[in-house]
Amino acid sequence: MVRKMTFLLNLFLFLAGTAVGSFINVISLRYQPEEKILSKRTIGGRSRCPYCHKELKWSELIPLLSFLWQKGKCRECGRFLFWQYPIVEFLSGLIFILVPIKILTTNYQLLTADYQYLISAVWILIFELFLLIAIIDFRQYIIPDQLNLSLAFLGFSLLILNQFTNSGSFLGYYGAVINPFSNIWLNHIFAALIAMLFFGILIILTKGKGMGWGDFKLAGALGLIFGWPDILIVVALSFIIGSLVSVFLMLKKKKTMKDIVPFGPFLIVGATIVFFFGYQLINLYFKLFLS
Repeated sequence: MVRKMTFLLNLFLFLAGTAVGSFINVISLRYQPEEKILSKRTIGGRSRCPYCHKELKWSELIPLLSFLWQKGKCRECGRFLFWQYPIVEFLSGLIFILVPIKILTTNYQLLTADYQYLISAVWILIFELFLLIAIIDFRQYIIPDQLNLSLAFLGFSLLILNQFTNSGSFLGYYGAVINPFSNIWLNHIFAALIAMLFFGILIILTKGKGMGWGDFKLAGALGLIFGWPDILIVVALSFIIGSLVSVFLMLKKKKTMKDIVPFGPFLIVGATIVFFFGYQLINLYFKLFLS
């Protein structure tokens, strides 16, 4: 009975997540830099085929299922639709399942159920914003200020909630070893300032060719969310992954040394790895290189 209820709950969460992912697709594909994220043009009006502009019926808007049923094609013009649609919907569904599991079973497992659910909700919002930021930056090479400010607001919300807990670092006791702060507010504000200082110096030295001020603001928001020393691992992973992807693209001759590669998605990937596998990653590192 318990397993059945858990399965049904996870199924409900996944379906809810895919619906949110569908909304994220709409925003990311309609967004224009000169507009607000939730402008009338961005969220208003019916969805249409990006090619023939046929207005889509309700049966063509069911997350994941419509794409699969139509074999990835528009019913009217027969052209293949963006793979972004099912991928984002699927990832958003996973966020609704995996983020609460992480919250309920690791850092926050000693909290009351109400606190766990509230913190889970905040982290789900954070990861949905991560997804939207990564898509927009990947497509348009820009990270809207509204999204960075929203992340910062959620970071402060977590601080308010976490000051009554002992949730600690996603790096486990390794994080506690190099944390000089007993006050959680000082810890996270320090992390945000260090992250922004590092990216600010990098942007100035490279004259904006390495990355942009959107990355600078995103790094600050991530510092508020993850705190010190987690932000160090987030940034380090983003540079490692970014370098590997850039080299791969150059070997495939899809990019050159002069081409711009959006850095926001790499920061998001680094943050995601730290959230889910921060402790395991650091533990593996110490076992391999310091044992």
